Order: sequence, then C-alpha cells, then structure tokens
Amino acid sequence: MICMIKKYKMFFTMVIHALLRRHTRMLVALLAVAVGATIISGMITVYEEVPQQMGREFRAYGANLLILPNGDKGTFNEGELSTVNQLLSGNEVVGVTPFLYDTIEVNKQPVTTSGTDFEAAKKVNTYWQGRGQWPQKGEREILLGAELAKKISRDPDKLIGQNVTVSAGEGKAMRNFKVAGIVATGSKEEQFAFIDLKEMQDLSEKPNQVSLAQVSIVADGDKLNGIIADLDKGDANIQAQPVQQITRSEGNVLGKLQVLVLLVTIVVLMLTMICVTTTMMAVVTERRKEIGLKKALGASNKNIVIEFFGEGCVLGGIGGVLGSGFGYVFAQGVSMNVFNRAIDFSPSVALISIILSILVTGAASLVPVRIATSVDPAIVLRGE
Repeated sequence: MICMIKKYKMFFTMVIHALLRRHTRMLVALLAVAVGATIISGMITVYEEVPQQMGREFRAYGANLLILPNGDKGTFNEGELSTVNQLLSGNEVVGVTPFLYDTIEVNKQPVTTSGTDFEAAKKVNTYWQGRGQWPQKGEREILLGAELAKKISRDPDKLIGQNVTVSAGEGKAMRNFKVAGIVATGSKEEQFAFIDLKEMQDLSEKPNQVSLAQVSIVADGDKLNGIIADLDKGDANIQAQPVQQITRSEGNVLGKLQVLVLLVTIVVLMLTMICVTTTMMAVVTERRKEIGLKKALGASNKNIVIEFFGEGCVLGGIGGVLGSGFGYVFAQGVSMNVFNRAIDFSPSVALISIILSILVTGAASLVPVRIATSVDPAIVLRGE
C-alpha cells in the first residue's frame, strides 16, 4: 500500500514538473481550459436556474391556473379557496384571486362586471396598466375597463373621481360608486367593470359565491399538471385547469432558451478541446528528444501514454477547479443583472464542470499521445 502511494506521488510530481518546465505553453492551455470550464460551469448553472427564474418572470403575465366550479354549477363557495391554499402549500404561490362575474347596469348600461379582491388581483395581474388608483377595501369604488370608459364618456380620464350609478337591474336599488381608476389589460377585460367582491356578492344576491379563481404559481408544465391532479383529487367541488396560452408560451420559451444554452456549451467544449490539442501537439514536438531518450532507456509506449494523459488530466483538473469558481461568479452576475435574484453555489455543478474539463483535456490529448508513441528513438537521437 505504501509502495503504491509512493509510486503515485512520484508520478504526480513528475507530471507537475513536466508542466512547469513548459510553463508558457501550459499556461495558455490552462487558461483555455479555465475559460472553457468557467463558461461550462456558468452555462450549466444558468441551464438549471433558467426554468425557475423565468417561471417567476412569467408570473408577471398573469395567472397560469384557473379554479372553476365542478360540473354544471356556475359558481362555488369561496370557502373552497381555503382548501385550495392548503393543497398548494409547499409551492411558490404568487397569488390566488377570486372573481364573481355577472351582468349589472353601470349608468343604466348593461355591463359585464366582476367582483374581486383587489389586493390579490394586484399580485396576480401585474400586467394590468391603470390610470388613477386601485379601489380601496371597504370603499364603494369601481375600476372601469379602458374600452368601457370610452363608451361611458368621450373623455374617459374625466371619469376618475366621479360617481357612476350601479344597479343589479330594473327595479333594483341604485348605488353610487366612485370611479377609482381606468385599467388597460390588452384583452376583453377592458370592456368590464370591477368592484369589490363583497359588493358584487350583495348586488347579484350570491353570498359567499365566486365564479372562478385565478392562481399564479411558479411551476413548469409537468409540475403544473401534478398540482392540477392534486387539486382535483383534494376537492370534489372544484376543477383546476391550466391557462393554456400562458403555459404553452412559457414552455416554448424555456425550451428554446435551454437548447441555446446547451448549444453554446457544446461549442465551448469543442473550442477548448481544439486549443488543448494544439498546445499538447506543440509540446510533443518540443519533447521529441526527451521522448526518444526515454524510449531508448526502456520506457514503453504505455509509459509515454500514461505520462501525457496524466499531464492532460492534471491540466484539466486545475482548469476545472478554477473554472468552477469563476463560473459561479459568472452565473451569479447573469442572474443578478437579468433576474435581479441571487443563486446558490451548487457543488454538483462544480463537480460536473471539473469532470468535463478532465474528460475534454484527456480526449484532446489523444492525437498528441499517438504522435508521441510513434517517435522512433534511433532517428530522434541521430538528430533527424
């Protein structure tokens, strides 16, 4: 056992000395491996982090999950949302927003109106662009869609701060609501009006009822399908459905980004291999006399192969260690600048980067090693 340790120690010392003797060329190769490992480590980290980080960014475009009443019912009890929240615990939920839809009269015009929790709506529908302000909880205020505001007034902005009449229909009591703001959503919701959920339940005479709930949750396609299955099993009174447009767009974008990262990583690996191969071939050319002398003294092709492979692997290991550290800094910089979020150091990514660096430099040494083993000691020692 002690002899084996001494043997490996001697071999490692010989490899290090061989690398140091040609420090200029080896420094270039080491730099190439380190840069390659930096990009590889950074790209692998980005590859792992992109789905999660982009998933958070996509939540700015609205809900990706709908909670609907099961069967033919038009509404369900809002108490079911407590069950939904319990079933979603453990997931990164951005928000759950209830909506109750009905047609009521606004300034004596029939308008599709939604009652909602505005505080929750702010979290889920961050893409809504408004003028004025959001209705305050406990105040009798209304939010008008941009298209609806144009129908009510030629100068919609003048409606802000003014009162409009709201009624559940003919023969029903009329109530005055103050226009808090006007919202642009880029969809048919611009033709709607929005009031507090409790006010809507009272107007439509549907106490504690909601038509649907929008859920914004950080999850990719497969994870989202699992969540939907859990919700459907956990509560028989509701059914969960993905918002297909958002989910499909998210999946397409993430897929393309991951393919791009993978292609860049492959290109970097190839360039690193070419650089190391070129450097090692130049080293072999410089060391022809040394190789010839070793062969003349009894060194076998196996000894020469092990020595050069050892140099290549040590070079890859050192470059991989340096590159893993720099790669984390690179990935951290990308995440902070693009997503404004920090990422954790991943030992598994560092290990993969080091192993890839060793494999690449080992593979890059194949051609130089073949050249080294073909050296004829007699010809070299004659100076030819």
